[in-house]
Amino acid sequence: MKIRIRKSLLAGFLSLILALLFGLLAHILSSGLIDQQAAVRWSPQGGASQISCYFSQRAAVTPETLKSFGYSLDGALKSESITVESENPGARLWVDCYSAEGKLTLTNKKKSITTDAIGIGGDFFLFHPFPLESGSYFSGDDLMQDYCVIDENAAWQLFGSNDVAGQMITIGGIPHMVIGVIQQPEGRLYEAAGLDGSLVYVSYDTLSKYGQSQGINHYEILMPNPVDGYALTKVTEGLRVDEKEMEMVENSTRFSFLNMCKLLTRVGTRSMNGKAISYPFWENVARGYEDMVSMAVFGMLLFLVYPIGYVLIRLILWWKRRSWTWKDAVKWLLGRLSALGRLLVGILKGKKSKKKRTSDVDPYFEEEEDYEKEMDE
Repeated sequence: MKIRIRKSLLAGFLSLILALLFGLLAHILSSGLIDQQAAVRWSPQGGASQISCYFSQRAAVTPETLKSFGYSLDGALKSESITVESENPGARLWVDCYSAEGKLTLTNKKKSITTDAIGIGGDFFLFHPFPLESGSYFSGDDLMQDYCVIDENAAWQLFGSNDVAGQMITIGGIPHMVIGVIQQPEGRLYEAAGLDGSLVYVSYDTLSKYGQSQGINHYEILMPNPVDGYALTKVTEGLRVDEKEMEMVENSTRFSFLNMCKLLTRVGTRSMNGKAISYPFWENVARGYEDMVSMAVFGMLLFLVYPIGYVLIRLILWWKRRSWTWKDAVKWLLGRLSALGRLLVGILKGKKSKKKRTSDVDPYFEEEEDYEKEMDE
């Protein structure tokens, strides 16, 4: 019997260890995508949310649409007394960016390539801080719209080097400066997501004028989230885009335990997309990571079944074999409380008697000292 119990305990312990390992794997996977962690970088103490919106071409979202949304959001936050708490005079309450996919032809003095392109507006690289090989990023709100960032594949094709920040290329006959070169993410998921060639990041204005684009199809925002769901609700109400033409993701909580459990209930239907929405490569990769994290969570839950079940069975058996009743338990508890009360009363009486003895003795010694002084005189 004892050997059987020991084997059950060992099996439960090993099962618990495996559950913890699957939980650790889920945590490592969920924290591996830097573009899903923008809210943590923006507000390490919490209280911020990152929201991503993906539009179909029929949504017809324009920069003016997003500017109008920004004005309405400012008004809503102000009316609810949500303000910037930082002492930095340049601090912002929220930041956003938008982007569009397309193709561009890049030319230097010797070579010309046609590559995938992403036209950006706002603080795109705040959300997507890809590792730099050389140079720096640019903002889609810069007055000068003739900057571009290329990946290392495009750099090698055009210049035979990845240290080319400051070099000039021509797009649609207009000179553009290569302000930075980024490392292209690698791996099976990135290749499956469509990142298998060269890529250039330009301003949305440049892509619209000189490239092939279907308009804005991605929008991202970092904003205050004083209560759960606040940011998501404000973005949904403010954009006023038909839900059939838009899909929203709260990146800040997409890998939470609850969301992963919900995802497990959607196995089979999750891959069905009835909306005419094309996801960018980073969202496709994030969805792939969601599948892997949900499987890790499933493994964790599966291996937790045995130790939890074992503990419950032992508790049930112990309960059935108990030799006491509820009356005995109540009687025992009252006895303990009564003993505790007597102990406290004894302690309080001891303190009072000590104070009394001290107050009685001190005056006596004082009077005796005075008497001895009078006799001496």
